[in-house]
Amino acid sequence: MDVDSTHSGQAGHTNGKGKQADEATPGRNSENLPWVEKYRPTSLDELVSQGDIVDTLQRFIDDGKLPHLLFYGPPGTGKTTTILAIARKLYQKNMGSMVLELNASDDRGIDVIRDQIKTFASTRTVFSSGLKLVILDEADAMTTPAQAALRRVIEKYTKNVRFCIICNYVSKIIPAVQSRCTRFRFAPLKLTDINSRLDMIVEREGVAISEEGKGALIKLSAGDMRRVLNVLQACHAAYPHIGGDEVYACTGQPSPDDVKRIVDWMLNDEFDSALSNINALKRDKGLALQDIISELTPFVNTIDFPAATRIYLLEQLAEIEYHMSVGATEKIQLSALVGAFKIGVELAG
Repeated sequence: MDVDSTHSGQAGHTNGKGKQADEATPGRNSENLPWVEKYRPTSLDELVSQGDIVDTLQRFIDDGKLPHLLFYGPPGTGKTTTILAIARKLYQKNMGSMVLELNASDDRGIDVIRDQIKTFASTRTVFSSGLKLVILDEADAMTTPAQAALRRVIEKYTKNVRFCIICNYVSKIIPAVQSRCTRFRFAPLKLTDINSRLDMIVEREGVAISEEGKGALIKLSAGDMRRVLNVLQACHAAYPHIGGDEVYACTGQPSPDDVKRIVDWMLNDEFDSALSNINALKRDKGLALQDIISELTPFVNTIDFPAATRIYLLEQLAEIEYHMSVGATEKIQLSALVGAFKIGVELAG
């Protein structure tokens, strides 16, 4: 499993505020941990995906030539898990004194980061030697001036500290910082990798889930292992048996049947009737228009319309999604959605 949040049962990283964490308490009850923490890999060998990245990093470690690193990619793909596994391999029981983890979404000010890094880099340890490691998580939340200052911090302490910068969107990291790091893109996990780890966790936790339920869970995850486990644990707590309907109900996402009904109404019913039916479905199932649009986008390509009509509909979906992202009301955008499909029917002849 590849998830990105910190493992509260492991020692050697910080609490997200820039302070070094204490060693884990022996015998801590893992049953109380969320499953994303309970089943987090602790070594590189346990990672089920990102094989090429792991192999490259393993060679860096074996050669003793670990560079500054930049990990980027969607959430839940193993970025933080990977660097923590590297840290455990490098430092083992000394990890607590050799690794500093900062969360840039909490500590945005470069002065705070600079002071903490300076203190950490200049502090000598009695029983450890070699390069220390600074993990800067969610770095895309840092402002451009802060990143510009970070560039100098990396240069200043590069003799005895290695930096690992983690973000979701590499485009939000300035080129000057990118050029000082070896970049690795973490792709969404393959469905086969998610399925194999999911089967293991289902067996260990005794979860009653159907194949339809697993399919819905994997589909909704979009390659995010963290989301798979969070939804699975929530469904397990809410339902004695998990099927596809239970997964969609738990997440508030429209099911494939819901999407088919919505498209059928928009294509075949009168405007007022289609709008009324969709509003009733949204109200009854607690659906959000944003989620409906996300599911409609791939569905449009399956409709037997001319290419020009499908292009028009996709453009309209993109416009509506954009308006939703900047605060437009659902009521107006839903009317625009139904109207776009009505115009699409006219264009299709």
